[in-house]
Amino acid sequence: MSQHPKLEIKPLDAVEGRDLVVFLSDELALPGRAEALAGPGAQALLTRAAAAERFKGKALSALALPSPEGAPYERLVAIGVGPAGERGDLDFVKLGGAIAGRLGAGREADVALVLPEGEVDARQAADLALGLRLRSYRFDRYKTKSKDKDDAGSRSVTLRVADPAAVKKALKAAEAVAAGVLLARDLVNEPPNVLYPEEFADRAKKLGKLGVEVEVLDEKELKKIGMRALLGVGQGSRRESRVVVMRWNGGKGDEPVAFVGKGVTFDTGGISLKPGAGMEDMKGDMAGAATVVGLMHALAARKAKVNAVGVIGLVENMPDGNAQRPGDIVASLSGQTIEIINTDAEGRLVLADVLWYTQDRFKPRFMVNLATLTGAILVALAQENAGLFSNNDELAQRLTAAGLATGETVWRMPLGKAYDKMIDSKFADMKNSAGRYAGSITAAQFLQRHVNDTPWAHLDIAGTGMAAKDSEINRSWGPGWGVRLLDRLVKDHYER
Repeated sequence: MSQHPKLEIKPLDAVEGRDLVVFLSDELALPGRAEALAGPGAQALLTRAAAAERFKGKALSALALPSPEGAPYERLVAIGVGPAGERGDLDFVKLGGAIAGRLGAGREADVALVLPEGEVDARQAADLALGLRLRSYRFDRYKTKSKDKDDAGSRSVTLRVADPAAVKKALKAAEAVAAGVLLARDLVNEPPNVLYPEEFADRAKKLGKLGVEVEVLDEKELKKIGMRALLGVGQGSRRESRVVVMRWNGGKGDEPVAFVGKGVTFDTGGISLKPGAGMEDMKGDMAGAATVVGLMHALAARKAKVNAVGVIGLVENMPDGNAQRPGDIVASLSGQTIEIINTDAEGRLVLADVLWYTQDRFKPRFMVNLATLTGAILVALAQENAGLFSNNDELAQRLTAAGLATGETVWRMPLGKAYDKMIDSKFADMKNSAGRYAGSITAAQFLQRHVNDTPWAHLDIAGTGMAAKDSEINRSWGPGWGVRLLDRLVKDHYER
């Protein structure tokens, strides 16, 4: 599972670890206090090594070399921070990930948090620590043997800073967010025979330890409420469906902000069966729900001054004799009827009922839903951005800004009457699939019919929520995408 680095915060006065990490700009000069820690001969050694290795101090690049003679550490690691003109764009979360990537497991290191222009501030140091945590994550619960003995053991990192007290204070929020991201990663990475709807709900209940109020609705309650669209998706499975409601009451009586997640713990496609190749990836079709649980953990752990609601719909889409069929018509919680065209367009049925339930029960200031909803969003945006659809410009702009700030970027896609007309049905109020063209947009139009006038945004995370590309801060198949984005949204605009 997660390999949390042991993290300490100490003054810039000594080196105790086997490695010393310093930052170098394109000028390749050790910053003053870092040079004092590195000791005599370190600058000359770095200059020669940089020339030999053609190291230019480019941001996030690295150079490792044996320590100078007589130094109290074994290895000197230089991490590039780029030229002065680009330092304002330096991502300290990624910088922390770059450091973790160079240290290797089991290393003890001191990191001198000094830039050419001076000491790193508390917020930057906390971001760097967040990156260290995220890059150090592994999911190896089911491995009985280690491939590499050197891969065993967690790192021990001491951040050497100018103001330890300020950094420790800032670090509390960063550690809460890190824990939320890692929780989401764990959930996405779990196999579907372990993480089915009931088990997922049980894990969400553990948020109660942080003060989150958790309510689990079983099938009997869901039938009574009228969530027939959601229940239709799960009716072919031996596993019962669930809806989980999580409430964090950290505000001052304000209407809550709300987050909704698609939680299809395994998606075969149902009767409209998916091809066999790659179907194992469909264990990640609950990544939206995982993000919502991770976000609620982060908000509660850092005691966010906001009222927040997280609601997740948990189902398994299987093709047995009781499964939903193409041609069926179901009535959603909103009272609108839906013709089933394709049983593999199931996530929008789950979200339709959960979105309606959330806006009707909680009257939130806004709703953001997350779902690995369409393969079409991968065609449009690859794995670089999540698709953003919204009925509210202000909410869309704030999500875009939060994405740029965290690196979890979104790209706004269109909505409109012409697209909405494409989901009209001959036999019901709407159909759950409009076919191949504009597949992500028509899916979003379907969801929009279940939000009333509530400010709402839909994030299609099919390209970002699972099967993630390796990055400076993630080596996990399940990246926990969206926790940092939404935490930033709340922090910047909705806490008081």
